[in-house]
Amino acid sequence: MRLWGFGELSARSGERNVEVVHRNVTRAEHWPRRSAKPHEIAQRSRDQERGRVIMILYKPIVASVVVSLMIAGLAAAQDATKRPPAPAAAAPAAAPAAATPAPATGGIPVGPEYKIGIDDVLDIAVWNNTTVSRTVPVRPDGKITLPLINEVQAAGLTPSQLRASIMAKLVEYMPTPELSVIVREVHSNKISVLGEVRKAGRYEITQRATVLDAVALAGGFNDWARRSKLVIMRHDGNTVKRIPVNYNRIVAEEDENVFLQPGDIVVVP
Repeated sequence: MRLWGFGELSARSGERNVEVVHRNVTRAEHWPRRSAKPHEIAQRSRDQERGRVIMILYKPIVASVVVSLMIAGLAAAQDATKRPPAPAAAAPAAAPAAATPAPATGGIPVGPEYKIGIDDVLDIAVWNNTTVSRTVPVRPDGKITLPLINEVQAAGLTPSQLRASIMAKLVEYMPTPELSVIVREVHSNKISVLGEVRKAGRYEITQRATVLDAVALAGGFNDWARRSKLVIMRHDGNTVKRIPVNYNRIVAEEDENVFLQPGDIVVVP
């Protein structure tokens, strides 16, 4: 009696299964095909006709949907090409550097000989020192007040003279002070016009005025004014100067026009 091993049994079983499958396939090829029944053929024809009708009905709809999608895509593409690029993010602004105060600029254009008067407003600017720098009015006593140096006489001095006076006092607090003195507002530059003029009175001027300016401010001469006998009365310390002026010669450019000083009095006899 022969004993079969496990491997031999498996091999023989596999060969037997292949033979069975081959016989079944061969047998199926020789089977006669079943003819479709009439009702199946009719049902198949109806299904095909229904499919053709559905395609005819839905074909325009599908085509219109496709065209709409294509148009929308083209419009989106054109819009993307026309749309300007997004602006770049602005860089954060740098913090402003601490500025060093510069000497004051501007002010009223006064001549170097202009004498500061009461009620004038001055800009005192000290370089690199915001404590002393400030705008101050001239008090009725003719003085101004500044930090560190307290009171300083201003009335009667020119801007350059006042600057030298302030610098002499600041030397005690800083080695080399640099400062400027600017006349910001002029309120003491007043003159008087008296006598045979249409509007005698006291007039405030903001720039250097002449005798012709004074007569114009007063509205001109009266008919009986003696134009060749004008007199300017000017205070000079404790005395009063009398300066004769011939208006006619000034107009004829034979004499120079006379500049007035604050406090002058023009008398028209």
